[in-house]
Amino acid sequence: MFLSVEFESEFPMTRVLQRQIHHSYPTAVAGDGPYVIDATGKRYLDACGGAAVSCLGHSHRAVVDAIREQLEKLPYAHTSFFTNEPSEELAEFLTARAPEGLEHVYFISGGSEANETALKLARQYFVEIGQPRRATFIARRQSYHGNTLGVLSVAGNPGRQAIFDPILAKNSLRIAPCYAYRDQRADESLEAYGRRAADELETAILAAGPETVAAFICEPVVGATLGAVPAVPGYLKRVREICDKYGILLIFDEVMCGMGRTGTLFACEQDGVAPDLLTSAKGLGAGYQPIGATLLSGKIFDAIAQGSGSFQHGFTYIGHPAACAGALAVQKAIESEKLLDNVQAQGDALVSDLEARFGQHPHVGDIRGRGLFIGLELVSDRGTKAPFAASYRLNGRIKTEAMARGLMCYPGGGTVDGWTGDHILLAPPYILEDSHRTELVEKLGEAVEAALSQVTT
Repeated sequence: MFLSVEFESEFPMTRVLQRQIHHSYPTAVAGDGPYVIDATGKRYLDACGGAAVSCLGHSHRAVVDAIREQLEKLPYAHTSFFTNEPSEELAEFLTARAPEGLEHVYFISGGSEANETALKLARQYFVEIGQPRRATFIARRQSYHGNTLGVLSVAGNPGRQAIFDPILAKNSLRIAPCYAYRDQRADESLEAYGRRAADELETAILAAGPETVAAFICEPVVGATLGAVPAVPGYLKRVREICDKYGILLIFDEVMCGMGRTGTLFACEQDGVAPDLLTSAKGLGAGYQPIGATLLSGKIFDAIAQGSGSFQHGFTYIGHPAACAGALAVQKAIESEKLLDNVQAQGDALVSDLEARFGQHPHVGDIRGRGLFIGLELVSDRGTKAPFAASYRLNGRIKTEAMARGLMCYPGGGTVDGWTGDHILLAPPYILEDSHRTELVEKLGEAVEAALSQVTT
């Protein structure tokens, strides 16, 4: 043994590099609808889908059977040699339902890869059409687009970027988020605020030089970094106008908010705007297999097809047959079981329940979201909207208290500026029922009060 007994005793006994080395995690052994069951038999209501992933819960038989059947036929075939039936069928399914103009799909293993792929497609598109100076990307502060170095460079969350800053690319600009709770002025309407926020994009483009900018990337409903913050009316339409004016590509990151999470299959449907590139992941495969997708417009595909004829990019597991078979089964289940109707109905009901429980709470400043994608922002003072000190780690305390009560919720810190601010993100499965909703709000209320008691007097 290379490790001393004294050293081993300081850490949980595992050879896995866990997210938090000093934390002892329960062992998940089974799933039952919206519940995860640990090795002791304790049941946890999954009110966040893990990370907005498990949209069908943890035991959907048809999805499991589809994956098993595909594994029995063909587990893997490298895409430099073959295409495969599940990937072709899934691509047909998605493009038939996608926003106008999105005509092709590239399947990868998750959200970070999907956004990395979108950046590379944007860059190669401009090289193919003879505009190689376009290498700058614009994103928003308080955005998150993944953990690979390319998308981590583009995103706007300093808390996640700080340690890696010396190895991040420096070809990105950032504008303000569309965050009405904190940024809308008292004298302006939502529409006027949205116009002002969107116009920052034009200012940034002109400052950089339009001929150097490749794309603007944003989440239609911001997930992990802000806690389910939707674009205000008119914002994304104005963004689309600005991108078109300067010949810049628009990328919608729907990794977290897409695939039905907000009540429509694609989140941007509710804003009436179609992007040039759209990324998807979590709800695409519902956690049954790792999968992500980058949808691209016909003009991007045509530029490559009529130019070099080859996309200079790839991963080992792109177009994985079993992953695509599982995702196709997930999407068919959402459609055949009319689960988007349930997302809308249960989402409305959940917001009402949360408003009843927390609407006048002195430390809940905002309840927002769409469908079953809902955020609660915690504040030390409702009037000033001042956040709690980051050192309190309030969001983590709420998670701990919720887990103790058999509830999974997704905590977020750095909500305000990447360092301070706390929110809780809720993204329960689309199969949510009334009894689950009641349990969710009751246990969340207990967890919030218990955590607040540790940081307030």
